[in-house]
Amino acid sequence: MRYYIIAGEASGDLHGGKLVKAIRELDSTASIQAWGGEQMQQAGATLVKHYSQLAFMGFVEVIKNLPAILRNIRFCKKDIQAFNPDVLVLIDYPGFNLTIASWAKKNGYKIAYYISPQVWAWKEGRVKKMKTCIDHLMAILPFEKDYFLNRWNWEIEYVGHPLLEAIDQAQQQPPTPIPATQPIVALLPGSRKQEISQKLPIMLGVSKQFTNYQFVVAKAPGLPDTFYKIWQEQYPNVLFVTGKTYDLLRQSQAALVTSGTATLETALLQIPQVVCYKGSAISYEIGKRVVKIKYISLVNLILDRPLVEELIQYKLTVPTLTAALQKILTPSVARNTIMEGYATLRTLLQQEEPASKKAAISIHALARK
Repeated sequence: MRYYIIAGEASGDLHGGKLVKAIRELDSTASIQAWGGEQMQQAGATLVKHYSQLAFMGFVEVIKNLPAILRNIRFCKKDIQAFNPDVLVLIDYPGFNLTIASWAKKNGYKIAYYISPQVWAWKEGRVKKMKTCIDHLMAILPFEKDYFLNRWNWEIEYVGHPLLEAIDQAQQQPPTPIPATQPIVALLPGSRKQEISQKLPIMLGVSKQFTNYQFVVAKAPGLPDTFYKIWQEQYPNVLFVTGKTYDLLRQSQAALVTSGTATLETALLQIPQVVCYKGSAISYEIGKRVVKIKYISLVNLILDRPLVEELIQYKLTVPTLTAALQKILTPSVARNTIMEGYATLRTLLQQEEPASKKAAISIHALARK
């Protein structure tokens, strides 16, 4: 069978890699073409475009890069037609993927969507379009199945969260040692140039306040080393590592983490964290008016309570981040509370079968119809 998979971000590539492997275990002759990154390529997919060419974050940033986005959409349609897949598999990345889904459905392709768009947070009106063009929708957050059924009368599949599989696999081996002589604080500033440029300078500013700790930055695998050069020169005492995020977290006392998938990864690895978000002023003001969620971190969203501290936009400063980190670095009530909450979180996400295997079974069945 022929599978065409589209993931537009680092997290999508991570989950896509597991999915590609699971599909190939079910279908040994599978031909898989993909938009993604190293994880999907290493699992056996032929890479069409790297997600580093696709990741635009924020309202203003999307408008600025609209010509490039439109070129990618045109190219994607032509490439799908040339490959002629038995099933089109879309992974998160809704702005792009729902545009492709609408076109693909009109052109007779079967569509599976793995990792549902977070329409419960914003752009809820997308659900009407999704129901018309998605043949099988798979959710990875426990509350999403009830949301779609109760609010939209749409029976979807909850497959569990694919991060559990990735985390458990990583923990089967001892971590690659980080060359540090002091306790480590991990800095996870994100995977896109825009978000890193906004948050990393503030995170690095905090390092000056904790001279008894080694601060280590997890670099995005899709970005060149030259991108980080200016900060490496300004902070020679801070380490920068590539492709070792899980190894880094497993050896850390605490972490400063960009909102997104990394907050959940950090929680499942049981590392106390402070969640950071900062975008352009215009994008933030627009987003504040249209996003309908109480929290920005997946940890707090799933638990439906403020377990980890979130510093958003104007609240994200060196003094506030320093104070928040100080609370969780050493044994304390705050640190213990976080660890207890993490145990509850894992229980909520755990499923009998790995998410990628359940998703692959559904995708393979759809391809065969």
